[in-house]
Amino acid sequence: MDALKVLKERRSVRSFQNRAVPREVITDIVDCGRLAATARNLQPWEFVVVTEAGTREKLAEITDYGKFIAQAPVCIVVFCRETKYYLEDGSAATQNLLLAATACGLGSCWVAGDKKPYAEDICRLLNAPAGYRLVSLVAVGYPAEKPSPSKRLLSEVLHWEKW
Repeated sequence: MDALKVLKERRSVRSFQNRAVPREVITDIVDCGRLAATARNLQPWEFVVVTEAGTREKLAEITDYGKFIAQAPVCIVVFCRETKYYLEDGSAATQNLLLAATACGLGSCWVAGDKKPYAEDICRLLNAPAGYRLVSLVAVGYPAEKPSPSKRLLSEVLHWEKW
């Protein structure tokens, strides 16, 4: 799929078909995440792919706005080593995951991790080593919906030279 088309068509999907995503596709999506922009090329990220239903249910239970993770066939959890720009780096990796999922014909949704009260619980559940922070959880699967929320017009957000 054309990169500009992916950027313009990506939307958050919270309803998924009961259909497994091939391992090669998941691997390709994570590969795109690891290629994200990163401050000083530190690449502090680690990705935990969760396909086991019981673990996805526990993740969904722990989160406040991620209950749909239980129905998604895949949840990619993004952790970053504590570095000065771990949140920016992890967010860039997360965005790459979302875009790669769209390019593969899948739906996805970013669930917040950093600064959430449940972050430590998820770190414990997935055995993240000390010194790593939860950045995000990304539900991935074949979409059972086609959301089309309104977006602000370009003319509302674009400023030339000054505000």
